[in-house]
Amino acid sequence: MLFNSYEFIFIFLPITFLGFFLLSNYCGKKTAILWLVLASFFFYGWWDFRYVPLLFGSICFNYLVGRKIEEHSRRKLWLLFGIVINVALLGYFKYTGFFLNTVNTLVGTDWLDMSHIVLPLGISFFTFTQTAYLIDSYRGETKNHSFLTYCEFVTIFPHLIAGPIINHRNMIPQFTDSKNFSLDYQNIAMGISLFTMGLFKKVVIADTLSPWVGKIFVRADSLTFIEAWIGALGYTFQLYFDFSGYSEMAIGLALMFNMKFPTNFNSPYQATSVIDFWRRWHMTLGLWVKNYLYIPMGGNQHGEIKKMCNLFISMLIIGLWHGAGWTFVFWGGLHGVFLIINHQWRRLKINLPQAVNWFLTFMCAVVAWVFFRAETFHDAVAVLSAMMDFGNIAFPNGGKYMHYLGFLSDFGITFKQMEFFTVPVVLIGVLMLVLIICPNPQKMLFGFHTNKKWLFAMLILGIWTLCFFSQVSDFLYFQF
Repeated sequence: MLFNSYEFIFIFLPITFLGFFLLSNYCGKKTAILWLVLASFFFYGWWDFRYVPLLFGSICFNYLVGRKIEEHSRRKLWLLFGIVINVALLGYFKYTGFFLNTVNTLVGTDWLDMSHIVLPLGISFFTFTQTAYLIDSYRGETKNHSFLTYCEFVTIFPHLIAGPIINHRNMIPQFTDSKNFSLDYQNIAMGISLFTMGLFKKVVIADTLSPWVGKIFVRADSLTFIEAWIGALGYTFQLYFDFSGYSEMAIGLALMFNMKFPTNFNSPYQATSVIDFWRRWHMTLGLWVKNYLYIPMGGNQHGEIKKMCNLFISMLIIGLWHGAGWTFVFWGGLHGVFLIINHQWRRLKINLPQAVNWFLTFMCAVVAWVFFRAETFHDAVAVLSAMMDFGNIAFPNGGKYMHYLGFLSDFGITFKQMEFFTVPVVLIGVLMLVLIICPNPQKMLFGFHTNKKWLFAMLILGIWTLCFFSQVSDFLYFQF
């Protein structure tokens, strides 16, 4: 079930919300938690009920292993067992086809075919969430809680499909706090506001950019200079508004139930270094990798070369986590190289104007996103080549462009028939200014207080968004 759907907004959410607080009031906390768990399983099963047993089995397995780690003398063995099974489950569904296709390509055969494997929604998120729980159990940072509460931790519907990645020790106290089972009108108002703004970002902005981006990347070999930049910048903004919009919807929904999810985005395109970018982009994934991968590998404790190697390996794994394809691995490796250069640049204490730092950081992100979006390396190189081909600048043929810019033909500028041009160029320019200047919605709500003007603004934003529901597309991060 999608957040940006009528059945979610007008049926599932009101029923789940009212049921939770009514049951909390009349039947007690356990009944309310059970209601929320069952609703979350229903939410997940709306996509394909055949994978609900997989999710439930994963929950049962990790809960039991976590208890064994907390109680058993062979804690390290149980931890290793739990991690291996989780990685094997994720590897089978997400990476089997990728590795077999790679083998087929290398040996020139096609007999290893696993195309029938369907990737369960959210498997990367609930696998990472539960693996972190096992490691925290080994570190002694968790406490025994009921199986029902653990189910709520894993399945709570706002984060289940595409994050943000939540942490056991931060969330469990919220699930068991008695005051969180009563209506908090301030949290409800703030949650609805965040949900509405996130929905607007996804439906009105990201889904408007999506068709243009798709049409450009599908013909990567025949792009002009400006078309290539529209595609690259369009996807840069589409992905951000899509995923940050989902995260804000998730955080807003959780807040309506008195749960505080961690921030996942903090204006990443305002970053002035690649290091700063990764402190702002998909923050919960970055924190997970730091705590459960980078630091266990040694972090920065064994010299500069080892630190850079750990950093590069972490970014390769982040790339592979995002998608089963070599373009994703290359994207992660590219950011690994950017981070290494950034760290060495800081060691040399070279100072540049902040505007230059921002521009270099933003361009690194844009170039890397081309590999993230392209179907093949060939397509990515073709798009990047067009972006650097100043001899292939073209404007739409006829009309005001020919009237005002016709003189440019003397300088090698061509005019050709184009399916779209003005609207995406203007929209991308506006979005660039908005992302550079404006704070993210969660900062905008700092010190939030309801009033009639805010209510009216959210009502207009919500109605505007509903008018765009006919062009709804899936969230990009569902595929990861």
